[in-house]
Amino acid sequence: MTNMGIMVRRGRPEDAKTLATLEQRCFSYDQIGLRSFRHLLKQARCFVWVAFDGVHIVGYCIVLKRKNSRKWRLYSLATAPEARGKGVARALMEAVETQAVIDRAALIRLEVKTDNQAAIDLYRKLDFEVIDLLPEYYDDGSDGYRLQRTLNPHL
Repeated sequence: MTNMGIMVRRGRPEDAKTLATLEQRCFSYDQIGLRSFRHLLKQARCFVWVAFDGVHIVGYCIVLKRKNSRKWRLYSLATAPEARGKGVARALMEAVETQAVIDRAALIRLEVKTDNQAAIDLYRKLDFEVIDLLPEYYDDGSDGYRLQRTLNPHL
């Protein structure tokens, strides 16, 4: 899958170390460690996508789903600082949506810091709506929003 020169593929176990390093570069709070990435990349009810520019992994996203549930949770999405604004997050979200349609997901939910305006703007462009304020949601004490995108309200 491509978007403006960005390639997206499913994550593989050998990506774990690179993803953990990218995580450390992107977030100063609530970080996913190497052990967790290794675990997530092996889970049947977890989708991990990676974005790369032809040479380096420049982003990833993780979606969790529960057995017998049509609700998906976008657990994490990260874009390398030098790749921001180049369509990485959009390409990853397109991969999520494609898989969600294939799997007949009814909705996708996610949490985002209230001060992460770039991410909030992206999610709104992708038809996500704020459904809840989450006071002191993150480890650093900052607030979050819960956003949701309904894909098929009849499922």
